[in-house]
Amino acid sequence: MPAKETWRALYQHFRPHRAAVALGAVLTLIGSAAGLAQPLAAGALVDRLGGDDSIAGILLLLTGLVILGTAIEAFGAYVLERTAESVVLAARRTLIGRLLRLRLPEVERTQPGDLMSRITSDTTLLRAVTTQSVVSAASGGLTFIATIILMGLMDAVLLGVTLGVIVLIGGAVALLMPKIEQATQRSQEAVGTMSTALERVFGAFRTVKASGAEQREAAAVEAAAREAWRQGVRSAKWQSMAGSSVGLAVQVSFLAVLGIGGARVASGAISISTLVTYLLFLFYLIDPVGRLVEAATQYQQGSAAIARIVQAERLETEQTDQSVPDGGVAPAPASAPVPTPAAPAAMSVTFDDVTFRYRDDHPCVHHGVSFDVPGAGMTAFVGPSGAGKTTVFGLIERFYEATGGRVLVDGKDVQEWPLAELRASIGYVEQDAPVLAGTLRENLLFAAPDATDADVHEVLVRARLDGMVERLPDGLDTVVGHRGSKLSGGERQRVAIARALLRKPRLLLLDEATSQLDAVNEMALRDVVAEVSREVTVLVVAHRLSTVTLADRIVVMDAGRVRAVGTHTELVEEDPLYGELAATQFLATSG
Repeated sequence: MPAKETWRALYQHFRPHRAAVALGAVLTLIGSAAGLAQPLAAGALVDRLGGDDSIAGILLLLTGLVILGTAIEAFGAYVLERTAESVVLAARRTLIGRLLRLRLPEVERTQPGDLMSRITSDTTLLRAVTTQSVVSAASGGLTFIATIILMGLMDAVLLGVTLGVIVLIGGAVALLMPKIEQATQRSQEAVGTMSTALERVFGAFRTVKASGAEQREAAAVEAAAREAWRQGVRSAKWQSMAGSSVGLAVQVSFLAVLGIGGARVASGAISISTLVTYLLFLFYLIDPVGRLVEAATQYQQGSAAIARIVQAERLETEQTDQSVPDGGVAPAPASAPVPTPAAPAAMSVTFDDVTFRYRDDHPCVHHGVSFDVPGAGMTAFVGPSGAGKTTVFGLIERFYEATGGRVLVDGKDVQEWPLAELRASIGYVEQDAPVLAGTLRENLLFAAPDATDADVHEVLVRARLDGMVERLPDGLDTVVGHRGSKLSGGERQRVAIARALLRKPRLLLLDEATSQLDAVNEMALRDVVAEVSREVTVLVVAHRLSTVTLADRIVVMDAGRVRAVGTHTELVEEDPLYGELAATQFLATSG
């Protein structure tokens, strides 16, 4: 990112915390001022050592300055660290809010592990750059200027020697800063790659074990970890060189000042107390110069992180109707009420010459798809794999936008529906029937958090889950494991169906919802779906025609087109493709 954009992005994170950062800066400056007074007091102490005056007062003053300066700086450091954590929290809330509202195509083009690393790892680097580095640059710069002025008032010749050494070594340090940024960015990218590799492994853990691929996958994760380590070490190398340059500059200056200052003391140009005070100021320069180098280093690290964060923030999001602060997340999203459809009537669905492709450089998935579902009843979509059946559901839910034509729900283009209201009216059971980590109760209430215990019991019975729940050790509060790993495939499908039914939708979308059920449970759930379809519009995608033979209408799709619409009996006789599918599954004579 250009430096101007980087500063603008960093300021957006810094702006809400300006008051706290200013307080930390003031406290730091007060502590620095107390430190600046110490060399002057030490010079006065040296002058008194040659006379009969008491030094007890000056020693007490020195002690007080040390204690006061340390206490104030400690409190200032606490204020800054607390503010830094607030910056990280705000950045994470912003990213979480945006990433959960991403459009589905954006998620499908991005590795989930990399997105997670931007929330967990990249935001951590903002901790220092938006608070500590700002204060370090401000306080270090002001302290440096004040120290230089005091040193100049004491002896301009020695100041010239000191500045000459600092400028020479500072120029060398400036050359290291781009290398720190580059190494940090590559390190963060490697962390994202490692997160992606881990997410890939844990997402298919049984497959990895069954394939004997543990060593290969471990090697892939280790390679990413080694790359992160290599870039981290490289960044550390440049940082250590930059940090050690501060001590080098002061030590070289000390030797030069000691030699030249000694000669000036011998010639009577300055007094010994002036030289001692000047040398103390010189050593005091270590702190402000160190702060400036630290601020520059932290900026390079932060600019690498902010570039990755901005990339995530620029991903396209859905335009929801919820009240979400700019750059923030909606309050209490987990318990936010789900909008309730205003009308209980079943919804009609119409596709009017719809064309669709997932990306501009991909072929069309739908070629002029048209069909009409007038209302309550069951409509089934059948056809070979890749015919575009599941895509129909994605367009209804507005996971994707049609490339051409119109998708109408209840006679209104889905583009005109408020997104939250549209989805609140729909119950959706996906192909893989995902179950989230947590308890069975949490999964059932996921789409209907306000459902009563009576509602839950009703859907358990309808989905034939009541017997399973009674056998579980903790009933509905039993933990189902990562992605429902403690449930069988059929149980996960029934949980997904129960979750959709609990929402009391006007439109129910079932995508291969019974593919993993045994014959008994499939027949029972087919009866449940048939019962539901008397009041609700039910759309079913199925490869097993046994689940759709009693559908009110069947839409046969092939190669992204609708080739026939009718009942099972009509299609067996009139459509060769459907007749072949039915014959293959021994259903050609069933009615």
